[in-house]
Amino acid sequence: VQLQASGGGAVQAGDSLRLSCAASGFTFNNLAAGWFRQAPGKEREFVAAIRLGRTFYADSVNGRFTISRDRDKTTVHLLMNGLKPEDTAVYYCAAGTPIISTIRTSTAYSYWGQGTQVAVSS
Repeated sequence: VQLQASGGGAVQAGDSLRLSCAASGFTFNNLAAGWFRQAPGKEREFVAAIRLGRTFYADSVNGRFTISRDRDKTTVHLLMNGLKPEDTAVYYCAAGTPIISTIRTSTAYSYWGQGTQVAVSS
């Protein structure tokens, strides 16, 4: 069981990036997928999640980021529009079986990818 995150990079404020999280050994059919991020010196924080087709977003990214799942349910994407310098962080994808009340909690996810760096300059 593995998750492989990709798509990070260095961009300017206002630009867009699309992160991808590819699963091997399982599918997202019955698992929730989440994106979390961790900036230097800060705790890991929830960004977005998708569970049984329903999406969830942190207030800080709502309206700018979109999480989606491929039809084959093996890849989850995070489209990030209108990037801001405060979005700079290492982004991690995760999979697990959180319930609705724990969808934003990192400990509710069992599987984690390696992280991909996003750097946004002003």
